[in-house]
Amino acid sequence: MDDGDAQALFDRGIDLFNKQEFFECHEVLEELWTFSQQPDRWFLQALIHFAVGFYHAGRSNPNGATRQLRKGLRKIQGYLPQWDGVETGKIAEAVEQQLREIEAGGTVASYPRIVMSSAWPGLRSPLRKCQGNG
Repeated sequence: MDDGDAQALFDRGIDLFNKQEFFECHEVLEELWTFSQQPDRWFLQALIHFAVGFYHAGRSNPNGATRQLRKGLRKIQGYLPQWDGVETGKIAEAVEQQLREIEAGGTVASYPRIVMSSAWPGLRSPLRKCQGNG
């Protein structure tokens, strides 16, 4: 996968998440995830878990939603408060708020958005891995 393809998949995944098209978001980000290595891998998995969790929430499956959102929150901890242009602290806080609502028996009234503070630098290659947090 070249950088242009990776960038297009990432941008599309974020756009789908923000349009609340969570199943499609999961599919797109998972395609990118298959080509990723650490540290990108768990970062992308966290976003995928959030998408799957909100997909379950929208389908009235609170158990599936809480499992997936908790997995995402665990994985994103190492990427706070910002990672590769994504405001991870903001999305984690919003997910935690929605998780509390779901666990209290409520429904998601307003889905969070993924906020970008800068352009995504792309997947890390072994050379880029040495350069730190993009």
